[in-house]
Amino acid sequence: MRHVDITVDGGPVRVYLAGDAGPALVLLHGAMLDTGLGVWHDVIADLARDHRVYVVDLPRHGGSRPWRGTLDDRFYRRFMGELLDELGLDRVGLIGLSLGGGVATGFALEHPDRLDALVAIGPGGLDAVRPYQFLTWVGIRTPGLLRATSWLLARFPGLVRSSLAATLTAGADTPGFDRIVDSAVEEARAKNRHGERALDDWQVQAYGPRTMRVYLTPELHRLAVPTLWIRGANDPLVGADVLDAAHARTPDSRLVTIAAAGHIVTYDQPAEFLRVLREFLSDCRE
Repeated sequence: MRHVDITVDGGPVRVYLAGDAGPALVLLHGAMLDTGLGVWHDVIADLARDHRVYVVDLPRHGGSRPWRGTLDDRFYRRFMGELLDELGLDRVGLIGLSLGGGVATGFALEHPDRLDALVAIGPGGLDAVRPYQFLTWVGIRTPGLLRATSWLLARFPGLVRSSLAATLTAGADTPGFDRIVDSAVEEARAKNRHGERALDDWQVQAYGPRTMRVYLTPELHRLAVPTLWIRGANDPLVGADVLDAAHARTPDSRLVTIAAAGHIVTYDQPAEFLRVLREFLSDCRE
């Protein structure tokens, strides 16, 4: 797939391009070992039939390296606007998974004029308190722990494979499982090679000792963009109650739960994801 390497906010960003005509869609992946061509692999070709698709490697992922500084929620709200400017895109449909969903939601709150539609799949940033909040906060601030985790995953790819087998609904029987594992292992090695931590700054900075510092749900009443919330029915990371609350607060939104899917819906149920997404985008354009 063709790509462009651009500079955004002083750092390198790789964007993969597909499709020659139609509305623009910008796709944002998740955290840790995710990349643009990883989580979106099975849906790009279908979307490119009638859209201009921009698949972003977020900073410190895939081909978007190296980066300095703290890449937190404030950074991403600025980064996304500059990214769209650099790509020459005035208005887009913004689709994000996990970390990407949280980033997309934060940007939509500040810049609704830049979006035709928002799609957030198992997004981060919607919980007031996470399970094991204090213990997680302590762990992620333990000096050296997150870089040691990157080293461990890079040295022992079997850990990546077993983790993905446990995460995906069909386990090792997931279509393309070996490709998914190879992509994640390559990303683990890149993180270690560049001295990066296993978790993204957005995740680390979002945690406080007792409550989350990035908590978008109370702001969703002012979200002025047609919004689709998506959750895998088996998602262990984002609870049904969390997305129910987000949907209830968002003025123009719908909520879809996809059966037989976990957190990474695009790996577990790509065809159903595409069906739901296309129905929503079609309704937005009527």
